[in-house]
This record gives sequence, structure tokens and C-alpha cells, in this order.
Amino acid sequence: MTGRTIKIPGPDHPITIEPNQGRVIVTLGGHVIADTREALTLREASYPPVQYIPRKDVDMAALSRSDTATYCPYKGEAAYFSIPAGGERSINAVWTYEAPYDAVAEIKDHLAFYPDRVDAIEQRAA
Repeated sequence: MTGRTIKIPGPDHPITIEPNQGRVIVTLGGHVIADTREALTLREASYPPVQYIPRKDVDMAALSRSDTATYCPYKGEAAYFSIPAGGERSINAVWTYEAPYDAVAEIKDHLAFYPDRVDAIEQRAA
């Protein structure tokens, strides 16, 4: 990762991470892929909030690791998973920062799902 720019969140690009007080359930094809009461809500600049779900609450057997990787100067290197049961729609449906930068260290060992690549990311009251 030499030569990668590392940026620190601040007033021009804020990032906050807070525990989600409710329950988050991710479904695809009638199956629950993730179900947690320990999600973290990451808010970054003007992007929509993202739910990061602990790996322990995700059906990892339903996922297949992808060769895709991307880089965010605020969070680090992202690895991806596909959900084979979802077919083409669910390729690279899930991302994770396995070694996130210190500013967002809380999202380590958590996964996030693209809303348009699963059937639902439902949030319920606790």
C-alpha cells in the first residue's frame, strides 16, 4: 500500500460511527444473511448512512470472497464478498475493511451490504 494517501476525517469530510440501537436484518431470496443487535452506523460526509454488521452475526457460509478490492483514503483497503444465491445482482454485494485506519477502527471485523444487491436491509426497534 505504499504511495497511498491517508486522510483524516474532519470538518470538510466528517465520519462518525455510533452503535445502532435497534436490530438490523439483511435478507436475500427469502433467507436471512445477517441479523444483529450490534450494528454500527457509519455516517460519512453527505453519503447515506451505512450499517456495519459484526461478522459473527453474518451467515459467512452464504458469502463467497471476491478478488475485488478498492481503496478509501479515510478508511483503507476494502475487500469484497459476493452472495452466490443472488446471482449477478449480488456480485460484490458486501464489503469490509479488514485493517481499517485508526480513525474508523471500530468497523474492523464488520461487513456492510449494498442495499441494491440484497432484497432488504431492515432496521427494527430493539
